[in-house]
Amino acid sequence: MKRVLITGYRASELGIFSLKHPGISIIKKAITKQIISLMDEGLEWVVVSGGWGVELWAAEAVIDLKTEYPHMRLAVITPFLEQEEKWSDEKKGIYSGVLARADYVNSVTKTKYDGPWQFKERDTFLLRNTDGMILVYDEDTGGSPQYIKRQAMRLAEQGSYPIFSINAMDLQSVAEDERQDMDYV
Repeated sequence: MKRVLITGYRASELGIFSLKHPGISIIKKAITKQIISLMDEGLEWVVVSGGWGVELWAAEAVIDLKTEYPHMRLAVITPFLEQEEKWSDEKKGIYSGVLARADYVNSVTKTKYDGPWQFKERDTFLLRNTDGMILVYDEDTGGSPQYIKRQAMRLAEQGSYPIFSINAMDLQSVAEDERQDMDYV
């Protein structure tokens, strides 16, 4: 697997409204762990669409990993131009920092937001151009990731498109490991 798509919840769907929320580091650690395990299978590129939440946190995790794994590449492929237009200045700063350190940046549609069709186009493009997916999603919670998950499941049934899920139990396990590590310090 050379290219993996990472997607999942938007920050608001997780109830994360602060940039200092402790859940962000837990999500990043869970994603990092999954990325490292996929490197043994030849992972070279991580692809995100840069949405505020799991996707940007995944991009930050990849950027952090590049110090130890300089061959790792990050692509940010947005559904439309200027998706960050209505974000706070602080979020825009983080986003532009990620874009500046990404190895490839592009948009599926070459216009600003025009309608929900752009998200469908994004999903189709990203699934067609990746070899598998890391999905931060919990079946019991639902939310926006369910749409791309459905498409990915169809691909998985047709052939070889593995989906690696990170669910609430996985995140809880990472949080518990973190707590134990803190107890040893």
